[in-house]
Formats: sequence, structure tokens, C-alpha cells
Amino acid sequence: MVRAVKGRLLPGPLSVAYGRMDRVSDELPELPEYAERVLDVAEQIPPGRVMTYGDVAEWLGEGGPRQVGRVMALYGAAAPWWRVVRADGALLPGHELRALGHYRDEATPLREASRAAEGHLPRLDMRRARWDGGAEDGEGAGGRSGRAGDIPAARAAGAEREVGGGAAHI
Repeated sequence: MVRAVKGRLLPGPLSVAYGRMDRVSDELPELPEYAERVLDVAEQIPPGRVMTYGDVAEWLGEGGPRQVGRVMALYGAAAPWWRVVRADGALLPGHELRALGHYRDEATPLREASRAAEGHLPRLDMRRARWDGGAEDGEGAGGRSGRAGDIPAARAAGAEREVGGGAAHI
């Protein structure tokens, strides 16, 4: 069953009470405002690029990786869920093959799987695939739009900062 809430197609039925599946309802719940904002960010990520759960939370200036992950788990089917990823570049457990199909269709940069990798699945090449929310310039995470809410340039570009008198890579 698929239904529309605020113009988004959502899988159903969803739990209305805190995402607990023991209270499934066919009623159309109101999409929480935070969830709407998370899904809006996911839709802005260009094909072939990704943002981490933490990147999305930082972009919004609210919540954290776990809150974004929860939104994606409950409502992510209404957006390009494969573009919001783990920071280590591992494919979403249980959805690896579907995600891999999307990544290949969109030419998302991938790293070859090591022989020790479970199932020999590749990972995302986070240096090349990560998007900072700026204008697309084809240079990885370095594109900057100057918009308020952009992920800080130092973090997105992997720059160095001063820590206790020495430089530390962030």
C-alpha cells in the first residue's frame, strides 16, 4: 500500500505511535515537520552524490545522525534514500543490492571491495561522492554555494584545523 502525505508517496501502513509497529494504523498520519525537512534535503542531493546522516543533520542545524536515520527508516521510501548514507561508505544493510543498482545507474563513485569484505560488496568512495550542499562543480565535496546552512567548508573538504597548537585532520 502506498499513500500520499503532503505530496509525498509513503509506504504504508506506518506506525503512528513513535514508529512502533505494534500499533499499525491505516490512518494517514501527519508527516512530522522534521521528517519533511530531512526528506527535502535528500531530494536536493544530486544524482551520483551522497550526504551522510550527520551531514543532513548539520545542514538542518537540528537533530543528529540517529534522528536523520530514524526519519529515513520510517519515511525514506518517499525520497532518494540511497543518497543519505553511513559516514564509512558501507551500503545500507538489507538494501545493499538495490542501493548498488542506484549507485551504478547514477555513476556514484565506488571503492572496490576488499577480499575480506563481507559479500565482497563495494563501498562508496566518500571523498569523491560526498556532497556538501553547494553548487555542483564536479570537484567532489569542494563545491560551495555560500548558502547559510551549508556544511562547513573545512569539514566537507577535509581541511586541516589548529588543535592544541598542532594541526589535526578533520
